Amino acid sequence: MNRKSKVALAVCVVIVTAIAAMSSCKKDTSISIVPSITFDSISPNPAIKYRDSVLIVISYVDGDGDLGVDSADIKNLFVTDSRNNVISQFRIPQLAPTGSSIAIEGNLDIVLPPQIFTNDNDTTETATYSIYVVDRAGHKSNTVKTKPLVINL
Repeated sequence: MNRKSKVALAVCVVIVTAIAAMSSCKKDTSISIVPSITFDSISPNPAIKYRDSVLIVISYVDGDGDLGVDSADIKNLFVTDSRNNVISQFRIPQLAPTGSSIAIEGNLDIVLPPQIFTNDNDTTETATYSIYVVDRAGHKSNTVKTKPLVINL
């Protein structure tokens, strides 16, 4: 291969690399502005009645970063107990700066207080929890269900 061919090949490699690099820098617009959540884990399982707090971990993705609020009075995470349909409300703190429009993702820890039995004649119960979140624009996420939680005496 002569010198001109080597230079031409090198220039082609540089151009192809530059084009590939520029195309990978495009903003990803495929993430929805409606938050999406997935269930990750619930523990301890089994839990002891009146003693064990229950930790539920979910993952979230939000395309415009408006998940979470600064106000302690606003609730935006909702957990429904399958045994009695009681809804517990929680606040997700603001996760991205006000005015920004960036995709965010991460995990949220939800801590439920020690569980009770809904039927006092039982020595064990099983519960599942349905969870959804709402962003500052009022977009409601999908609803996820936990794996069954066994609650023992």
